Parts: sequence; structure tokens; C-alpha cells
Amino acid sequence: MDLEDRISAIEERNKKVTVDKAWEISLTRRLSIVFVTYICGSLIFIFIIPTAEWYLAAIVPVAGYVLSTLGLPWVRKFWESINSYTS
Repeated sequence: MDLEDRISAIEERNKKVTVDKAWEISLTRRLSIVFVTYICGSLIFIFIIPTAEWYLAAIVPVAGYVLSTLGLPWVRKFWESINSYTS
């Protein structure tokens, strides 16, 4: 494999990594997870653990997810500050 082929392969990989990073932080991804979590929670509270107010009970796991994603940037900064993996 010559140098130009290697550079092209690296550039293609970088494009894929950029798209993957954008997807990880996208609002579309987060809203999709919220929606799926709410639907699954609703089904659990309707059929498996019957609850009169299933629509409210299903919000609990969604709220947990939202709170965890809000807290992760702070946790990451803390982790970066105590680890030598970053330059």
C-alpha cells in the first residue's frame, strides 16, 4: 500500500469518526432514546406491572436518562482532569 492509499484510508476513517461523534451528541439520537424508553416503560406499566397512572410511571426511566446525559459532560471533565490520557 503506497502513501497516497494510506492517506486516503485515514481520511475516510476520519470522516466516519466525525459522523459517529456528531451522532453521539445529536438531539435526534437523544430524543429517539427518550421516545423508545418512554414507549418501553409504558408497555411495562400497562401489561407487566399494571399501574393506573402508567403514563406518569413511564416518565421515571426517561427522567433518569435525561438527568444522566445532563450530568455526563461534568463527569467527563472530572475524569479528564484526574487521568493522564489527555494531552
